[in-house]
Amino acid sequence: MADITASLVKELRERTGAGMMECKKALTENNGDLDASAEWLRKAGIIKVGKKADRVTAEGRIAVAQNGGKAVLVEINSETDFVAKDANFVGFTETVAQTALASGAADVEALKATKLASGETIEETRAAVISKIGENIQIRRMVSIDSANNVAAYVHGGRIGVLIELKGGDADLARGLAMHVAAMNPPHIKASDVPAEFVAKEKEIELAKMSDKDKSKPADILEKIIGGKIAKIVNEVTLYGQPYVLNGDQTVEQVVKAAGADVVTMRRLAVGEGIEKQVDDFAAEVMKQAGLA
Repeated sequence: MADITASLVKELRERTGAGMMECKKALTENNGDLDASAEWLRKAGIIKVGKKADRVTAEGRIAVAQNGGKAVLVEINSETDFVAKDANFVGFTETVAQTALASGAADVEALKATKLASGETIEETRAAVISKIGENIQIRRMVSIDSANNVAAYVHGGRIGVLIELKGGDADLARGLAMHVAAMNPPHIKASDVPAEFVAKEKEIELAKMSDKDKSKPADILEKIIGGKIAKIVNEVTLYGQPYVLNGDQTVEQVVKAAGADVVTMRRLAVGEGIEKQVDDFAAEVMKQAGLA
């Protein structure tokens, strides 16, 4: 049996948002396996899809540049939020985004090698900014769209950026959809985009959560019950299935179809997504230095 440490319980809590005792029990039942424990919690009905407490701690900024149907988002990370708001850092991020747009660089490595009007490359300029502000800076990711369709680029608070390509409709609808994606973060556009493996796993989980009484119902009735639950889950993880943030009385699909449009592409970046940054426990550090811990 694996040793169920406090750090394991803490990590499972951060991943799932479940309570401490539920997490400890899940880890005990699954021999300390985090993935299996998270699934166990879902099967027990304690957590549901899309409700993870995804702790994003890295700092930085999403910079955007657009010219008609050509648009780009670049994530540039810093060590602290203080530097992320510094004028030198912000200026650098704007330069990087504009250069990415103008150069058509295919990826971050190509972007770093691109020369500015000064003759310096982006990478050389990055080194100069690091020297000036005294903090590490990384150009982490970039996404772009180049299309004859309606393209919207939206950045919320410098921390979440979205690109939307919309066939048909108009610029206002494209921007509204970009705002929706920024707020709701749907992983997929349509139900047909949802992987079959995901649907199969959700069916397994929903069946595990059902009572013996429900499971004993006729196969066709049971299939309808499970089908309804899966349809709801699929709606939650698709852009088209979600209620539109600018008009909660309609789904995104209803709004888009009413405009005779179709979403072709969506891209979303959030600062620090997937990065775990060390969090210092200053209270514990002070106590240790004072000999109280």
